[in-house]
Amino acid sequence: MKNNITILAMIAALGGFLFGYDTAIISGTIGFVKTQFNLNTVMEGWYVSSALVGTILGVSMAGFLSDAYGRKKILIMSGILFALSALGCMVSESFNGLVAYRLIGGIGVGIASMLSPLYISEIAPAKNRGRLVALYQLAITLGILVAYFVNAFLLDLSTSEGLANHSGMTHKILVSEVWRAMLGSETVPALLFLFLLLVIPKSPRWLTMKGKREQAKKILLRFVAHQEADKEIKHVEEILARESGGIKMMFKGPFKLAIIIGVCLAILSQVSGINAIIYYGPKILEEGGLQLGEALGGQVVIGIVNVLFTFIALWKIDQLGRKPLLAHGVIGIMVSLIIVGLLFYFEVGNTYLLMTFILTFIACFAFSFGPVLWVLLSEIYPLKIRGTAMSIATMAVWIGTAFVGQMTPWFLEHLKPHGTFWFFAICMIPAIYLALKVMPETKGKTLEEIEKYWLSKNSRDE
Repeated sequence: MKNNITILAMIAALGGFLFGYDTAIISGTIGFVKTQFNLNTVMEGWYVSSALVGTILGVSMAGFLSDAYGRKKILIMSGILFALSALGCMVSESFNGLVAYRLIGGIGVGIASMLSPLYISEIAPAKNRGRLVALYQLAITLGILVAYFVNAFLLDLSTSEGLANHSGMTHKILVSEVWRAMLGSETVPALLFLFLLLVIPKSPRWLTMKGKREQAKKILLRFVAHQEADKEIKHVEEILARESGGIKMMFKGPFKLAIIIGVCLAILSQVSGINAIIYYGPKILEEGGLQLGEALGGQVVIGIVNVLFTFIALWKIDQLGRKPLLAHGVIGIMVSLIIVGLLFYFEVGNTYLLMTFILTFIACFAFSFGPVLWVLLSEIYPLKIRGTAMSIATMAVWIGTAFVGQMTPWFLEHLKPHGTFWFFAICMIPAIYLALKVMPETKGKTLEEIEKYWLSKNSRDE
């Protein structure tokens, strides 16, 4: 039973792999695309953030579509969009065409970024739900890491003697305009994701919400005994009977605070500066004294650290809880950002010292904000509006990401690297307060027990 649930969680988490891959693959293409299409800093930012605009569109649709048609069907839609985007970017002949396909891919990312952790949370047992949902964040970090390796490999391949004599489309994609191969490489994991989604079951909780009790029970019996299946369905039905007000539930009563916590943490996770490093890492590292090849190599090291420290969250999130991981991680993030800013401000020429504290920042993010955010967002909302509520919170993630993607070139130019890192450090102060004083601890509780917590809190407050 446990292994079956883990396999389903891993398949759904592939949406996170594509999210990470799509996010990071662009870092190796920025310089090439900027040169080929003669982009200024504003258009460079638009190239990066255009996919993020698509992501916001995807998230805005994913909630009500998944509540209406089911988590599985809309995840399949995201897989199709990923593949279409990758192929389209590879063959685009104009900057506008490239941006259009990046927008399409962004829609896919937006859908997967919301529905993958949501699906996992709805099939996972309470005792290890944190670890299973954190697989999604691990998949994101693996996607980022693989994208870095692919970029480095394709960059090396483009200068190899073996391709020097090729011409036509092969030369164009793999040599003279290697950014096409980088963006097109996403087709492979996109098609794998799409194929595997065909074999996963629908969410039992969603089926119960739609009144399809027998279908829900049939799926649950693949993982638990009859008595446990009946108990889970009964709990869901009891909670649904207590819920009222539809979408209005999000903006008044017991669940308003849950929405506020989710949206605030979502935005703050992005203005930590994580995607400034993911998107513009080579540019930042070049500012610190590394050559382009070394900077891309530095990105690979960043990716490895990101993956390794995410395992800490998988190991400890259901044991220590969400709050301690987040609080300690965010404090570490802020300290690291301040020190990196100081190194740039005083023009310390030791690139190893710079990399050490950038890697410390990545490590702190990887065991805290990265996984804890997605676990919390998949847990704290009531079933009847879970898709829509998580859409709002996930949209906040992508609004923050779009802001960072668009503004980082401007920040680096006008605030300089030290001012950019200090800006991100200041943004961590409210995150520390939320982690220590406001957000609830959800470890070990079923989704229905978390709903009852909000309802009981509202009763106490009235």
